[in-house]
Amino acid sequence: MFNVGDKIVYPMHGAGVIDSIEEKDILGEKQSYYILKMPGEVKVMIPTAKAETVGVRNIIDKSSADKVIGILEKDETQMDKNWNKRYRDNMDKMKSGDIYEVADVVRNLSFKQKEKGLSTGEKKMLNNAKQILVSELVLAEHTSQEEMEQLVENKINTSFMMFRAEEIQPESLVNKFIPFDGTGTND
Repeated sequence: MFNVGDKIVYPMHGAGVIDSIEEKDILGEKQSYYILKMPGEVKVMIPTAKAETVGVRNIIDKSSADKVIGILEKDETQMDKNWNKRYRDNMDKMKSGDIYEVADVVRNLSFKQKEKGLSTGEKKMLNNAKQILVSELVLAEHTSQEEMEQLVENKINTSFMMFRAEEIQPESLVNKFIPFDGTGTND
């Protein structure tokens, strides 16, 4: 059971704060609902009786947030070459509600986008995964959405440069044949 003010995650939608718990009569059936305030002033109603069944959970703590950000700093994990299989695998990771799996999807699809580009479906998936990831990290880290979006992009760009840039961009001929000693002159 969650309480008003709890910060929770609703898989496939992201993280928010329970604004209230209200009893609603929908189609003649009275139920109690969590009214979840999501980023962008969106409100979502979740039946309290089904919350845990659909995967609602508390947000991660600061230590776990650091581990999630660490995932963005690693090399991509193996993904299937077949688009349909890869899409299904990534969708399963996102549906799991596991923030570590969502971070894995964000990093892997971001790398793929930088290397070859993404299909329309995978672009939508990447945007959705980023929104889910950022919304939870914003609440866990007590920061703004803009700051967290920038942090996520910076971590992905840095890890991509570390693990993939050499494979894509050949070393500059100038750097290869004219060593730079860092002092500004080559005496």
